[in-house]
Amino acid sequence: MSDNTEFNRLFWHSRRGMLELDVLLLPFLNEAYRDLPQEDQARYRKLLECEDTDMFEWFMQRSRPEDPDLQRIVDMILTRVQPD
Repeated sequence: MSDNTEFNRLFWHSRRGMLELDVLLLPFLNEAYRDLPQEDQARYRKLLECEDTDMFEWFMQRSRPEDPDLQRIVDMILTRVQPD
């Protein structure tokens, strides 16, 4: 599968239909994903397999993923939006 086809697939999977998630995931995908190491790209793809309600709770910082890989990518996305 070409890189462009894969990226387009990720783009459509990143569109969640919940504005709060779309404004986090789509810019991250467009602006940061391609520069991530392979391991973090895999974590992002794993994140997209999660339920929207879980992601919403994580990004609103109401809870944290139990999986350390998911926690890492959630933290990366949040840090990008809320730099210190």
